[in-house]
Amino acid sequence: MMATSGPPELTADAIVVDGITKRFGSQFAVDGLSFTVKRGQIAAFLGRNGAGKTTTLRMLVGLTRPSAGTARFFRRDYRSLADPVRLVGTVLEAGFHPARTASDHLRILALAAGLPRNRVSETLEIVGLTEVGDRRVGEFSFGMRQRLNFAAALLGQPEVLVLDEPANGLDPQGIRWLRRSLEAFADAGGTVLLSSHLLSEVALVADVAVIIDRGRLVYSGPLKSLGRATPDVRVRTACNESFCRILVSEGLEANLSSEGSIRVANASAEQVGQVSAAHGIVIHELGVCPAVLEDVFLSLTSGRGDV
Repeated sequence: MMATSGPPELTADAIVVDGITKRFGSQFAVDGLSFTVKRGQIAAFLGRNGAGKTTTLRMLVGLTRPSAGTARFFRRDYRSLADPVRLVGTVLEAGFHPARTASDHLRILALAAGLPRNRVSETLEIVGLTEVGDRRVGEFSFGMRQRLNFAAALLGQPEVLVLDEPANGLDPQGIRWLRRSLEAFADAGGTVLLSSHLLSEVALVADVAVIIDRGRLVYSGPLKSLGRATPDVRVRTACNESFCRILVSEGLEANLSSEGSIRVANASAEQVGQVSAAHGIVIHELGVCPAVLEDVFLSLTSGRGDV
């Protein structure tokens, strides 16, 4: 398809996937998938291994041709964009020459895209790789390569980021850095489509979720609509039964659990702590239960297999 001249209009719908299908022989990797991501949103793209996430992302950015349907950014097919790197930044699959330095890797990408050379140093600084810009990529840890991947996605100062497992290999500090980077990008009007297995992390950063199973859509909408706005609180004391009754008398949704603790819904750990202090109950353990998103995800995707 011939590239279309001129920048696309930045419509409210940043990403529109409409009935996209990919068939390999008689097998459907993606089957009639449709969803929309609004400008400024961070969308979590979730599914078990083999659900069709990567195939969908590859079709979205023109690396794989769909058997049917369309996938567009601001009403345009990726292949029709005259200057795609200035609209869409991607982290899909690494393509590094181990003997090249990080700076050289980005310079080559910038040159091919007609971007100014100063974007290399700017993006290295954004991802925290300035001090190792002259080191060979072959010497990088996997987490450092992930940061370099992210730098490449940011080179063109795009409006949209399409990211496939960008947190893989990052340490906790790196994951926090990535989260804050994505939040800042969205706050500035950018749009993110994020595929990830880290459900607890996704719950902290995403506005909406798109969940697929066996190539088909099973949910698309606000993340908060998938479950309670806050995870349950887990508390353990020397007198669980009596404290559970106290919590209920204070108007909280408390129930004894089979694991020897009390589970409190729709309340914060601070609220539970205040009740215990007021009644002189000594707490042995207080924390939040695993994120609700994990339970909902498993129920929507048949509850089997890797996420």
